[in-house]
Amino acid sequence: MKKVIALVLATIMLLSFASALAEKEELILWSIAVESDANTPAYNAAIEAFNASSEEYVLTMQPTENEAYKTKIKAAMSAGAGLPDIFFTWSMSFLGDFVAAGRVYCLDGVLPAYKDELTDTMLANTTYDGAHYGVPLTMNVVTLFANMDLLAQAGWDKAPETYEELIACCDDLVAAGIIPFGVAGKENWCLSEYTEPLLVKTIGAQGLKDCYTGAASWNQEGVIKAMTIFTDMLAKGYFDPNAAAMGNEEVKQAFLGGKTAFYQNGSWNCGEVAAAGDAFVAIPFPVIDAEKATLYEMVGGPNDTLAVTASAKNPEVCAQIAFEMGRTIAREGNLIGSGLPAWAVNYDTSSVNRISASVADMVAQSQGMVLFGDNFLSAEQADIYLNYIALLFAGEISAVEFAEGLAAELQ
Repeated sequence: MKKVIALVLATIMLLSFASALAEKEELILWSIAVESDANTPAYNAAIEAFNASSEEYVLTMQPTENEAYKTKIKAAMSAGAGLPDIFFTWSMSFLGDFVAAGRVYCLDGVLPAYKDELTDTMLANTTYDGAHYGVPLTMNVVTLFANMDLLAQAGWDKAPETYEELIACCDDLVAAGIIPFGVAGKENWCLSEYTEPLLVKTIGAQGLKDCYTGAASWNQEGVIKAMTIFTDMLAKGYFDPNAAAMGNEEVKQAFLGGKTAFYQNGSWNCGEVAAAGDAFVAIPFPVIDAEKATLYEMVGGPNDTLAVTASAKNPEVCAQIAFEMGRTIAREGNLIGSGLPAWAVNYDTSSVNRISASVADMVAQSQGMVLFGDNFLSAEQADIYLNYIALLFAGEISAVEFAEGLAAELQ
């Protein structure tokens, strides 16, 4: 009898819970937080916290893989149909195209309640004509990760600090039968994680920004020099010979598994790299032209963003939810090493991993930063830009043709 009563009570509680959920209005969040994404635990924590606290709404996340998401969100925004209530987006021109199309809700009415925790710098990339349209989550920079155990096998007891040392180290790695770099040739944005640091350390962060904006020509000596270095690295066997057929997750796991000495990608990988062992470190990409660049000039900035669609069921409520989610994702992402926080840090950070702390120290010393090119540029320009990088990687154009082509098509 006791078992029967317990079963009945459990059933009643389950039905009551289901009824409570059914009474809540469902809101849809689109994101790239698929199972393999480093930020997924932070998103899950934020959604769980919100759903547990809200008596009126239940938030359901619909994640899509990174590259497929770009196509999905652009198509939905173009059609103006089938849109979610809240959506993940990259900042600057990526979000700016949607804002210009009238698809995004302005957050100025809700922002004041959260402004004390957000600086103008963190909001700058999602501000258009003085109005705010995005909730920053994390900021990230392109980071060069190294496996010191593999470097030791090639005779290096320290990480290379200069460009000349990096080249010598790669030569020694190749001679020892160790692949220096892994890169996802199937994903053009991953290729840009290699070309953009070369550009920044040759022409400077402002120099690259000037190329993006048209203030300077792509067809210049520094751009050609940087891209010649890239093609030389390819020719000398510094990259995985199977790179053209590899995706980013495969490349990352190869690095974490000790198959390549270096991996250059976003700082959202810090947590995974730190967990792989003490042999793994983060180092700054060395300066190539000291007259134009400094060691801690970087590619990156506040970029990952939540925004609210203009067609959301209750846009003001969704805006409040987006800010609450943003704050939680920023905190959880910082603690697990999937991104540097874009919000004020007013919590215990003693558990932040050593790799994240190292990258944060580099950022603190930065004298210049420029956002990732595929987000800085408009969608059409970004496609052209990334295609030229892919052609360079495939050996179908030279560094000179890269510079001349971008100057002709983008400027």
